[in-house]
Amino acid sequence: MNNVEKALKRKLNDDSELAYPNFDEMWNRMEQAGHTAPTLTDASDSFTPHRHRNWRKIAIAASLSALLVAVPVYAAIHYNWGNLLHGRSGIETALAQDLGQPLEQSVTKDGVKLTLHTAIVDENRTVILYSLEIGKRADNEFWNVKGVSLKNAAGKSSAGEYNFQQWDPKNQRYNGYFESDWTPQQETENVRLNVDHIELTSIQELELPLDVTSPQMQTFKLDRNGLQDMKVQVFQQGKDKLMLSSAITFDTSIPKRWDNPQIVAYQGGKPVMSQPGGTFGKPGDNGEYTAQQYFSKADIPEGQTAFKLQYAQTKKSIHEPIKFDLQLSKKKMESGTIKSVLNTPLEKDNRNVLLKQMIVTPTQIRVTIRSKEKFAMIPYQKYFLSVNGTTLEGNRWSSPNQEHDLYTIRFERPAHLVITKDTPITFTGKYKVTTHSDDKTPRRLTDISDQKQTLTTQIGGYPVKWTYYKQGADLFVETESEDARFGGINQTHIGLDKERIIGKPITANFAGDGNNKAVDVYKNFKGKEASIYMFYYTTDDPEAETTVPLQPLTSNSKASK
Repeated sequence: MNNVEKALKRKLNDDSELAYPNFDEMWNRMEQAGHTAPTLTDASDSFTPHRHRNWRKIAIAASLSALLVAVPVYAAIHYNWGNLLHGRSGIETALAQDLGQPLEQSVTKDGVKLTLHTAIVDENRTVILYSLEIGKRADNEFWNVKGVSLKNAAGKSSAGEYNFQQWDPKNQRYNGYFESDWTPQQETENVRLNVDHIELTSIQELELPLDVTSPQMQTFKLDRNGLQDMKVQVFQQGKDKLMLSSAITFDTSIPKRWDNPQIVAYQGGKPVMSQPGGTFGKPGDNGEYTAQQYFSKADIPEGQTAFKLQYAQTKKSIHEPIKFDLQLSKKKMESGTIKSVLNTPLEKDNRNVLLKQMIVTPTQIRVTIRSKEKFAMIPYQKYFLSVNGTTLEGNRWSSPNQEHDLYTIRFERPAHLVITKDTPITFTGKYKVTTHSDDKTPRRLTDISDQKQTLTTQIGGYPVKWTYYKQGADLFVETESEDARFGGINQTHIGLDKERIIGKPITANFAGDGNNKAVDVYKNFKGKEASIYMFYYTTDDPEAETTVPLQPLTSNSKASK
């Protein structure tokens, strides 16, 4: 499988190592906290994401198509979906227990057949398994089912939607699923599933004569398939890792959409695995497609590594919308569903963050967490449930309804796990990251030039090294600490009040990732000195944890079944 296809797969996989920050939400958090400059209205100009957030939500609407041929109902429900449901053990559990609802509806457009096979519907989500038959397929091609959504009779769209697809080499067709946070308000509800269009994409590559030993901005003329040029800058990340920061400009002949470009390194003709933590898709100052990719220095030795730009090019598009009218029911799931109102503090004697509700269904357990302060971070980065001795690990999701103080921790339910309202369930949060915004001390940068200069200051009791220098007209400011418990500085600004200049972050770190190095750039900086401030910094406590019993319920809680 090629690198772009693997990257696209990871984007829609709950266990993805590629993180996509919610830039609008992070801008709103800064705005609510009073950190944004009143004269700035474009989030991309003034703030990028909290560098230390473990975002699992995806900012790029990209997917791979995948499915199987229409088969009898029983065979469809019990079809071996293989790796498609990796990370979705709850769906596999529901299928194994015959809790799926057969659909078996097909539509054929231009020789491409899309079939809906099975729906799994409960109080937490709706999942629809589907297949796509496309005939012959070249190795460098893949199909996308684009713009999948559910609408009820009132025309209201569902929230939290995405689809994930993969090629089935054995049966020479695609397998896929669509997932939504929508669930029927009644036991049964009529809905329409809409598919905007189906697209055929091929993988293309361009040679990049990239010099990873140069810290200077490198520009490459592309002039191919709507790609104009690409700028790449290499940053040292610690002793053994490099970050490639890139920006691609498109011409006006192609629509404003992502073609998922990325840099691929080759050693001996074989692709080199990039390091986790890369980000893709944040718009640049002028609408460029930007990305940050990480590589181990040992994996890309100088003079022995070839670099290529790999991207997806649309070859064919079936733009006629496809509609399926469905009657979805959660009746089969009701006997295994438990709803519990919690209102329990995440940390003892601290009611600023509360565990609000738990919903247990045959496919998934969801625990919702609400902060009293909008845009506040949940302090713990890893989440576990102990269910009668079985440990489950969960993932954090932002609210699909843009409730900036609400988060959900989702735990897939394995097949063997029996849960009743009396089953002991305990929630544990681990690896605490704390935000500190009380340090307003300016750091004075002097004799600013194209020569790198450093100074070391104390922040919260941790030594922090500041490195600053100019490249052309731009000032770069790097911060890092040798103490791993210093999480990092999120963003800096020069000066105060309305006259302040806000630095544009180059890096996008994530909470608990062990990387506290950050880089800000000040475009067209004039002057030899500057007083630099930070909005806030974080500290890490990997050993910290909090444990909260959820079941059996306390006298202050209520449960319904």
